[in-house]
Amino acid sequence: MDNLRGGSENIKYSALDQINTSNVKNLKVAWEYASGEASATNTTDMKTNPIIVNGIMYGLNPQLKLFALDAATGTVKWVYDPGSIPEKGKNVGRGPFGPSTKICRGVTYYNGGKNDQRILYTPGGGHMLYCINALTGKVIPTFGTNGHIDLHDELDMENAHDLHISNTSPGIIYKNLIIMGSRLAESAEAAPGHIRAFDVHTGKRKWIFHTIPHPGEPGYETWESPGAYKYVGGANAWGGFSLDEKRGLVFAGTGSATPDFYGGNRKGNNLYANSILALDAATGKLKWHYQTVHHDLWDWDHAAHPILVTVKKDGKPVDAVVQITKQGYIFMFNRETGDPIHPINEVPVPKSDLAGEWTSPTQPVPSFFKPFVRQRLTEDDLLKEGIPDSSYQDILKKFRSYKTDNMWNPPSLQGTIESPGWNGGAEWGGPTFDPTSGIMYINANESPWVMKMQEVKKGEMIAKQTNFEAGQMLYQQNCSGCHGKDRRAGETNKALSANPSLVGIAENSNLKPGQKYDERSFKSLISSGRNNMPPFGHLSAEQKTALASFILNLDKIKDQPFKDLNTKEEPAHFRTPYSFAGGPYGIGKFLTKEGFPAVKTPWGHLSAVDLNTGKELWKQPLGDYPEMKAKGIRSGSENFGGSVVTAGGLVFIAATRDEKFRAFDKKTGELLWEVKIPAAGIATPAVYQVNGKQFVVIACGGGGKQRTKSGDKYVAFALPTSQK
Repeated sequence: MDNLRGGSENIKYSALDQINTSNVKNLKVAWEYASGEASATNTTDMKTNPIIVNGIMYGLNPQLKLFALDAATGTVKWVYDPGSIPEKGKNVGRGPFGPSTKICRGVTYYNGGKNDQRILYTPGGGHMLYCINALTGKVIPTFGTNGHIDLHDELDMENAHDLHISNTSPGIIYKNLIIMGSRLAESAEAAPGHIRAFDVHTGKRKWIFHTIPHPGEPGYETWESPGAYKYVGGANAWGGFSLDEKRGLVFAGTGSATPDFYGGNRKGNNLYANSILALDAATGKLKWHYQTVHHDLWDWDHAAHPILVTVKKDGKPVDAVVQITKQGYIFMFNRETGDPIHPINEVPVPKSDLAGEWTSPTQPVPSFFKPFVRQRLTEDDLLKEGIPDSSYQDILKKFRSYKTDNMWNPPSLQGTIESPGWNGGAEWGGPTFDPTSGIMYINANESPWVMKMQEVKKGEMIAKQTNFEAGQMLYQQNCSGCHGKDRRAGETNKALSANPSLVGIAENSNLKPGQKYDERSFKSLISSGRNNMPPFGHLSAEQKTALASFILNLDKIKDQPFKDLNTKEEPAHFRTPYSFAGGPYGIGKFLTKEGFPAVKTPWGHLSAVDLNTGKELWKQPLGDYPEMKAKGIRSGSENFGGSVVTAGGLVFIAATRDEKFRAFDKKTGELLWEVKIPAAGIATPAVYQVNGKQFVVIACGGGGKQRTKSGDKYVAFALPTSQK
């Protein structure tokens, strides 16, 4: 039996029941595959949800080499190495393969018949879409140029090649088309997130949907500036798609318009950012849309993909699309018309007090489903258990200094608590749905963040500065919020434990290859971003040189005059009067001195919601912090990656940083099975069957965003032969 994410509905349901509630405790390792090339510094990961077709498993290693395995034994059939990513035009925001962002959560399979089976995926920095023969592992040269196309091309934007464009979630196949989204920079100067379809045989673009509408297109009127489509980026479908093949409709959830946290240069509701879109899969024409956040100022983009379900309304079945959100909301619409299945209210929200900002007077709030995470926090929500009173008093003092009275409070100079934070609520793993019961399963995060803005002071860079002096100033403005004022991050500040130290990373250090940088590789890194670090597209070439001279202590250039004299005036639409205090991610997570989320547990959980009744059936903490577990506290933890639900009565999920893989009873939420895996499984598992034997497999990549030990193994579990 094949596994393709539970079908085009993207519900991650398996009808297999050989492994069930009565025997799951007997699961054993069936095989392991060490795919190689994990980082010794915990900077690589494998977020891949592998797919299984005709007994062959396709997945990616930490360096995004594509492989095919015998799904019954883990034996390698072939490995494809993309090598260096071809460059074209300017290098800004992309960089060579080595330091590029290595995130790819899956691959796409196309079946054109016995002799035409293809894997399409985006390796390396993710701006090249490759087409590989699924049987041989060889590039198909008739696709695009020598087997690949550049996603910078045909984006209907003049300077697209100067900007960061990649793709982290697999596209989806409709007939002979592959439909693709994108991952983009989130700074003021960013590419637009237009959705495109390409011919799977030739690579030619067949259609494009402008997520930031052009003149004459519906939605253009929601932008006050008539030229916004020329310079505003984002509104990208980075979390994946679902497809109603019978109706020929493809569904996407889009991200925020850029820049994320200040919208004074993009006034208006900003369609089609933060929207659920239903498009004609053959033509890209808009069927319907619904915007879940107007003029987003919180980075509440749609990280999770929409799913297609059938529910009962007034006793009758209704085909619906469901979108869960970072805010903790569940939106549900008629799949064909876009009408809400249940009422959605437009609720008045606070207005921004930042000069020049525009705030939507209302925001949409579903009425039928209760939020699946906490939203507005009070002092009663602050953490006391498991920490010293001095730590509690510290977070209480900070909490009282921030704006906390409304979840829709915009970013502010005072500092605003954002709950849920930028990591959700819902994240990119997405929900799981059991069509036999109508129950949806959601793994979610509850870790608040702080948004504190500061005014951007003009003229801080003066001609008499050296590169080193300018770099030091740039570091404090852009990097210290994540890596600390001393560049040591978690070494000296537990609140920054998720971020690496930047001390001693120059090429003349004693670090291993891949852990150190010269000027070129460092500048490429900050141009393209990596893991949780965004691209710094707003920095000029001279500013990147200055930053490199400071962080790497480059003797050859650090005493040279800083040459960025600001002679070229930045366009007004890229100038923002505010930035985050302490760096692009501001103060960041709201944490205790010990590095724990500053709110009561659970900080991560798995829950079951009946989509027919709206009731939450159960909720269980997901993941553990060892320090809390030792005190008898089931804390839960941030989790990334989805679950799989089976006809055998089980929900399988890894997703947590504690290097555990778990199975829960789908009816009761009882934990039935838990096993230690080689590294954290920050990915969605796959369930499949070969030769009558059922398996469940998880990519154990760790590292990356969770800053845990990096791994390279795929581990498959099955029942002993005698218990099948």
